[in-house]
Amino acid sequence: MSQVTFVQSINQALHDAMEDDARVLVLGEDVGDAEGGGVVGITKGLSQAFGCERVKSTPISEQAIMGAAIGAALKGFRPVAEIMLMNFTTVASDMIVNHAAKLRFMSGGQTSVPLVVRTMTGAGVSNGGQHSDYLEAWYAHTAGLKVVLPSTPADAYGLMRACIDDPDPCIFVETLPALFNKGEAPVRGSRVPLGKAAVLREGRDVSVIGYGRIIQSVAQLADRLAGEGVSMEVIDLRTVSPFDKEAVLASVRKTGAAVVVHEAVREFGVGSEISSLIHEEAFAALRAPVRRIGAKFAPVPFSKPLETASLPSLDEVEAAVRELAAVTA
Repeated sequence: MSQVTFVQSINQALHDAMEDDARVLVLGEDVGDAEGGGVVGITKGLSQAFGCERVKSTPISEQAIMGAAIGAALKGFRPVAEIMLMNFTTVASDMIVNHAAKLRFMSGGQTSVPLVVRTMTGAGVSNGGQHSDYLEAWYAHTAGLKVVLPSTPADAYGLMRACIDDPDPCIFVETLPALFNKGEAPVRGSRVPLGKAAVLREGRDVSVIGYGRIIQSVAQLADRLAGEGVSMEVIDLRTVSPFDKEAVLASVRKTGAAVVVHEAVREFGVGSEISSLIHEEAFAALRAPVRRIGAKFAPVPFSKPLETASLPSLDEVEAAVRELAAVTA
Protein backbone atom coordinates (compact mmCIF):
# COMPACT_ATOMS: atom_id res chain seq x y z
CA MET A 1 0.00 0.00 0.00
CA SER A 2 1.29 3.47 -0.87
CA GLN A 3 -0.79 5.15 1.86
CA VAL A 4 -1.39 3.80 5.37
CA THR A 5 -2.78 5.09 8.66
CA PHE A 6 -0.85 5.35 11.92
CA VAL A 7 -2.90 2.40 13.17
CA GLN A 8 -1.81 0.24 10.26
CA SER A 9 1.80 1.38 10.45
CA ILE A 10 2.23 0.73 14.19
CA ASN A 11 0.46 -2.61 13.86
CA GLN A 12 2.87 -3.56 11.08
CA ALA A 13 5.85 -2.49 13.18
CA LEU A 14 4.73 -4.65 16.09
CA HIS A 15 4.01 -7.59 13.78
CA ASP A 16 7.41 -7.37 12.08
CA ALA A 17 9.27 -6.99 15.39
CA MET A 18 7.50 -10.02 16.86
CA GLU A 19 8.18 -12.03 13.73
CA ASP A 20 11.88 -11.11 13.81
CA ASP A 21 12.45 -11.63 17.53
CA ALA A 22 10.68 -14.15 19.77
CA ARG A 23 11.59 -12.05 22.81
CA VAL A 24 9.16 -9.28 21.80
CA LEU A 25 5.96 -9.38 23.85
CA VAL A 26 2.84 -7.19 23.81
CA LEU A 27 0.68 -6.61 26.88
CA GLY A 28 -2.01 -4.20 27.97
CA GLU A 29 -5.76 -3.76 28.34
CA ASP A 30 -7.75 -5.40 25.53
CA VAL A 31 -4.72 -5.95 23.27
CA GLY A 32 -5.73 -9.53 22.39
CA ASP A 33 -7.99 -10.35 19.47
CA ALA A 34 -10.62 -11.80 21.77
CA GLU A 35 -10.98 -8.27 23.22
CA GLY A 36 -10.88 -6.50 19.86
CA GLY A 37 -7.16 -6.00 19.33
CA GLY A 38 -6.88 -2.77 21.27
CA VAL A 39 -9.23 0.14 21.77
CA VAL A 40 -8.51 1.46 18.24
CA GLY A 41 -7.30 -1.82 16.72
CA ILE A 42 -3.54 -1.22 16.78
CA THR A 43 -2.80 -4.74 18.09
CA LYS A 44 -5.47 -6.44 15.99
CA GLY A 45 -4.33 -9.78 14.58
CA LEU A 46 -1.22 -10.08 16.73
CA SER A 47 -2.52 -12.66 19.20
CA GLN A 48 -3.90 -14.70 16.32
CA ALA A 49 -0.49 -14.60 14.62
CA PHE A 50 1.76 -15.07 17.66
CA GLY A 51 -0.44 -16.58 20.36
CA CYS A 52 -1.82 -15.40 23.67
CA GLU A 53 1.45 -16.21 25.47
CA ARG A 54 3.12 -13.34 23.62
CA VAL A 55 0.10 -11.00 23.32
CA LYS A 56 -1.56 -10.73 26.71
CA SER A 57 -4.69 -8.80 27.59
CA THR A 58 -4.36 -7.60 31.16
CA PRO A 59 -6.68 -6.43 33.94
CA ILE A 60 -7.37 -2.70 34.24
CA SER A 61 -4.29 -2.05 36.36
CA GLU A 62 -1.59 0.23 34.95
CA GLN A 63 0.77 -0.62 37.81
CA ALA A 64 0.38 -4.33 37.13
CA ILE A 65 1.01 -3.80 33.40
CA MET A 66 4.19 -1.84 34.05
CA GLY A 67 5.39 -4.16 36.82
CA ALA A 68 4.96 -7.21 34.59
CA ALA A 69 6.64 -5.46 31.65
CA ILE A 70 9.65 -4.35 33.72
CA GLY A 71 10.01 -7.85 35.16
CA ALA A 72 9.87 -9.38 31.69
CA ALA A 73 12.48 -6.91 30.43
CA LEU A 74 14.81 -7.80 33.30
CA LYS A 75 14.48 -11.48 32.34
CA GLY A 76 15.60 -10.81 28.77
CA PHE A 77 12.34 -10.17 26.94
CA ARG A 78 11.51 -7.02 24.98
CA PRO A 79 8.00 -6.11 26.10
CA VAL A 80 5.80 -3.47 24.49
CA ALA A 81 3.36 -2.37 27.19
CA GLU A 82 0.28 -0.38 26.25
CA ILE A 83 -1.05 2.16 28.72
CA MET A 84 -4.24 3.09 26.95
CA LEU A 85 -4.11 6.87 27.49
CA MET A 86 -1.18 9.05 28.51
CA ASN A 87 -3.05 10.49 31.49
CA PHE A 88 -3.23 6.94 32.84
CA THR A 89 0.56 6.65 32.87
CA THR A 90 0.36 8.76 36.03
CA VAL A 91 -1.01 5.70 37.81
CA ALA A 92 2.11 3.77 36.78
CA SER A 93 4.59 6.64 37.04
CA ASP A 94 6.31 5.14 40.10
CA MET A 95 7.09 2.01 38.08
CA ILE A 96 8.18 4.04 35.03
CA VAL A 97 10.24 6.71 36.80
CA ASN A 98 11.59 4.90 39.87
CA HIS A 99 12.17 1.47 38.36
CA ALA A 100 12.32 1.30 34.57
CA ALA A 101 14.29 4.53 34.19
CA LYS A 102 16.71 3.97 37.06
CA LEU A 103 17.64 0.31 37.16
CA ARG A 104 20.51 0.73 34.69
CA PHE A 105 21.99 3.49 36.86
CA MET A 106 21.36 1.74 40.17
CA SER A 107 23.01 -1.46 38.93
CA GLY A 108 26.12 0.31 37.69
CA GLY A 109 25.17 -0.43 34.10
CA GLN A 110 24.78 -4.17 34.65
CA THR A 111 21.01 -4.23 34.14
CA SER A 112 19.17 -2.88 31.12
CA VAL A 113 15.41 -2.48 30.78
CA PRO A 114 14.54 -2.87 27.06
CA LEU A 115 10.93 -1.77 27.40
CA VAL A 116 8.54 0.26 25.22
CA VAL A 117 5.56 2.03 26.76
CA ARG A 118 2.95 2.69 24.07
CA THR A 119 0.38 5.32 24.92
CA MET A 120 -1.91 7.75 23.11
CA THR A 121 -3.22 11.21 23.86
CA GLY A 122 -4.27 14.47 22.26
CA ALA A 123 -7.05 17.03 22.30
CA GLY A 124 -9.58 17.52 19.54
CA VAL A 125 -12.10 14.73 20.10
CA SER A 126 -13.80 16.01 23.27
CA ASN A 127 -12.26 13.43 25.58
CA GLY A 128 -12.03 15.94 28.41
CA GLY A 129 -9.33 16.94 30.83
CA GLN A 130 -8.46 13.49 32.19
CA HIS A 131 -7.85 11.84 28.81
CA SER A 132 -6.13 14.42 26.60
CA ASP A 133 -2.88 15.71 28.14
CA TYR A 134 0.52 15.66 26.50
CA LEU A 135 2.87 14.76 29.35
CA GLU A 136 6.05 14.24 27.34
CA ALA A 137 7.91 16.94 29.31
CA TRP A 138 7.41 14.91 32.51
CA TYR A 139 9.15 11.91 31.02
CA ALA A 140 11.75 13.91 29.10
CA HIS A 141 12.73 15.34 32.50
CA THR A 142 13.52 11.82 33.74
CA ALA A 143 17.05 10.58 33.13
CA GLY A 144 17.04 7.08 31.66
CA LEU A 145 13.94 7.43 29.48
CA LYS A 146 13.72 8.09 25.76
CA VAL A 147 10.58 9.86 24.52
CA VAL A 148 9.36 9.81 20.92
CA LEU A 149 6.36 11.39 19.13
CA PRO A 150 6.04 10.47 15.45
CA SER A 151 4.37 12.87 13.03
CA THR A 152 3.87 10.47 10.09
CA PRO A 153 2.89 6.79 9.73
CA ALA A 154 6.27 5.99 8.17
CA ASP A 155 8.10 7.55 11.12
CA ALA A 156 5.76 5.74 13.52
CA TYR A 157 6.89 2.42 12.04
CA GLY A 158 10.58 3.28 12.05
CA LEU A 159 10.56 4.81 15.52
CA MET A 160 8.67 1.87 16.98
CA ARG A 161 11.20 -0.58 15.51
CA ALA A 162 14.05 1.54 16.90
CA CYS A 163 12.41 1.72 20.33
CA ILE A 164 11.97 -2.05 20.48
CA ASP A 165 15.64 -2.51 19.51
CA ASP A 166 16.84 -0.04 22.14
CA PRO A 167 18.31 -1.41 25.39
CA ASP A 168 16.63 1.26 27.51
CA PRO A 169 12.99 2.17 28.24
CA CYS A 170 11.22 4.26 25.63
CA ILE A 171 7.94 6.19 25.85
CA PHE A 172 6.17 6.01 22.48
CA VAL A 173 3.41 8.64 22.25
CA GLU A 174 0.66 8.28 19.65
CA THR A 175 -1.60 11.22 18.76
CA LEU A 176 -5.15 9.95 19.17
CA PRO A 177 -6.92 12.43 16.84
CA ALA A 178 -4.44 11.59 14.05
CA LEU A 179 -4.37 7.79 14.30
CA PHE A 180 -6.51 7.29 11.20
CA ASN A 181 -4.76 9.97 9.14
CA LYS A 182 -2.95 8.54 6.12
CA GLY A 183 0.61 9.03 4.99
CA GLU A 184 3.33 7.38 2.98
CA ALA A 185 3.77 3.70 3.80
CA PRO A 186 6.98 2.74 5.64
CA VAL A 187 9.71 0.57 4.22
CA ARG A 188 9.34 -2.78 5.96
CA GLY A 189 12.22 -3.41 8.33
CA SER A 190 13.37 0.22 8.35
CA ARG A 191 14.34 2.10 11.50
CA VAL A 192 14.27 5.81 12.28
CA PRO A 193 17.27 6.57 14.53
CA LEU A 194 16.32 7.83 17.97
CA GLY A 195 17.52 11.37 18.65
CA LYS A 196 17.69 12.32 14.95
CA ALA A 197 15.48 15.14 13.66
CA ALA A 198 14.10 15.50 10.13
CA VAL A 199 14.20 18.69 8.09
CA LEU A 200 10.72 18.75 6.56
CA ARG A 201 11.26 22.02 4.67
CA GLU A 202 14.45 23.99 4.13
CA GLY A 203 14.29 27.76 4.54
CA ARG A 204 16.29 30.90 5.19
CA ASP A 205 14.13 33.31 7.25
CA VAL A 206 12.77 31.49 10.31
CA SER A 207 13.23 28.03 11.86
CA VAL A 208 10.08 26.38 13.21
CA ILE A 209 10.85 23.46 15.50
CA GLY A 210 8.30 20.96 16.80
CA TYR A 211 7.05 17.39 16.76
CA GLY A 212 3.91 15.31 16.52
CA ARG A 213 0.75 16.11 14.58
CA ILE A 214 1.15 19.89 14.53
CA ILE A 215 4.53 19.93 12.80
CA GLN A 216 3.01 18.41 9.65
CA SER A 217 0.48 21.26 9.58
CA VAL A 218 3.37 23.70 10.03
CA ALA A 219 5.06 22.16 6.98
CA GLN A 220 1.92 22.87 4.94
CA LEU A 221 1.95 26.44 6.24
CA ALA A 222 5.55 26.74 5.06
CA ASP A 223 4.47 25.77 1.54
CA ARG A 224 1.81 28.50 1.53
CA LEU A 225 4.04 31.23 2.94
CA ALA A 226 6.78 30.37 0.46
CA GLY A 227 4.49 31.73 -2.24
CA GLU A 228 4.50 35.06 -0.41
CA GLY A 229 8.27 35.21 -0.08
CA VAL A 230 8.50 34.02 3.54
CA SER A 231 10.97 31.13 3.79
CA MET A 232 10.44 28.76 6.75
CA GLU A 233 12.72 25.93 7.76
CA VAL A 234 10.67 23.22 9.47
CA ILE A 235 12.35 20.80 11.87
CA ASP A 236 10.51 17.69 13.08
CA LEU A 237 12.32 16.51 16.21
CA ARG A 238 10.66 13.05 16.13
CA THR A 239 12.50 12.23 19.36
CA VAL A 240 11.86 14.63 22.24
CA SER A 241 14.43 13.07 24.56
CA PRO A 242 17.17 13.02 23.54
CA PHE A 243 16.42 15.71 20.96
CA ASP A 244 18.71 16.56 18.05
CA LYS A 245 20.54 19.61 19.40
CA GLU A 246 22.91 19.77 16.45
CA ALA A 247 20.06 19.98 13.92
CA VAL A 248 18.28 22.68 15.93
CA LEU A 249 21.37 24.83 16.37
CA ALA A 250 22.45 24.45 12.75
CA SER A 251 19.03 25.58 11.54
CA VAL A 252 18.85 28.57 13.87
CA ARG A 253 22.38 29.70 13.00
CA LYS A 254 21.30 29.68 9.36
CA THR A 255 17.98 31.52 9.74
CA GLY A 256 18.65 33.72 12.77
CA ALA A 257 15.15 33.27 14.19
CA ALA A 258 13.16 30.46 15.78
CA VAL A 259 9.64 29.43 16.78
CA VAL A 260 9.10 26.32 18.91
CA VAL A 261 5.64 24.76 18.81
CA HIS A 262 3.97 21.79 20.52
CA GLU A 263 0.48 20.71 21.54
CA ALA A 264 1.42 20.31 25.20
CA VAL A 265 0.89 23.34 27.42
CA ARG A 266 3.37 26.12 26.74
CA GLU A 267 4.46 26.64 30.34
CA PHE A 268 7.32 24.40 31.56
CA GLY A 269 7.19 22.46 28.31
CA VAL A 270 9.73 20.95 25.92
CA GLY A 271 9.74 24.26 24.06
CA SER A 272 11.25 25.95 27.10
CA GLU A 273 14.24 23.60 27.03
CA ILE A 274 14.77 24.10 23.29
CA SER A 275 14.45 27.87 23.65
CA SER A 276 17.01 27.87 26.47
CA LEU A 277 19.43 25.81 24.39
CA ILE A 278 19.14 28.24 21.48
CA HIS A 279 19.63 31.30 23.67
CA GLU A 280 22.61 29.73 25.43
CA GLU A 281 24.43 28.31 22.40
CA ALA A 282 23.27 30.33 19.39
CA PHE A 283 22.49 33.73 20.92
CA ALA A 284 24.81 35.62 18.58
CA ALA A 285 22.88 34.31 15.58
CA LEU A 286 19.46 35.48 16.78
CA ARG A 287 17.78 38.59 15.39
CA ALA A 288 15.04 38.35 18.03
CA PRO A 289 14.10 36.18 21.03
CA VAL A 290 12.76 32.67 20.39
CA ARG A 291 8.95 32.45 20.31
CA ARG A 292 7.22 29.56 22.12
CA ILE A 293 3.74 28.38 21.11
CA GLY A 294 1.75 25.74 22.99
CA ALA A 295 -1.60 24.93 24.51
CA LYS A 296 -3.21 27.09 27.17
CA PHE A 297 -2.10 26.44 30.74
CA ALA A 298 -5.32 24.74 31.81
CA PRO A 299 -6.93 21.29 31.78
CA VAL A 300 -8.26 20.42 28.32
CA PRO A 301 -11.95 21.42 28.19
CA PHE A 302 -14.67 18.98 27.14
CA SER A 303 -16.64 21.73 25.35
CA LYS A 304 -15.65 21.63 21.67
CA PRO A 305 -15.31 25.43 21.21
CA LEU A 306 -13.29 25.74 24.42
CA GLU A 307 -11.18 22.71 23.52
CA THR A 308 -10.34 24.26 20.16
CA ALA A 309 -9.50 27.57 21.82
CA SER A 310 -7.16 25.81 24.26
CA LEU A 311 -5.00 24.35 21.48
CA PRO A 312 -2.14 26.11 19.68
CA SER A 313 -3.24 27.30 16.26
CA LEU A 314 -1.54 27.72 12.91
CA ASP A 315 -2.62 31.36 13.03
CA GLU A 316 -0.36 31.81 16.08
CA VAL A 317 2.51 30.12 14.26
CA GLU A 318 1.98 32.23 11.15
CA ALA A 319 1.85 35.46 13.15
CA ALA A 320 5.10 34.61 14.95
CA VAL A 321 6.83 33.61 11.71
CA ARG A 322 5.76 36.79 9.92
CA GLU A 323 6.88 38.92 12.86
CA LEU A 324 10.30 37.28 13.05
CA ALA A 325 10.81 37.27 9.28
CA ALA A 326 10.27 41.03 9.28
CA VAL A 327 12.96 41.65 11.91
CA THR A 328 16.22 42.70 10.30
CA ALA A 329 19.66 42.17 11.78
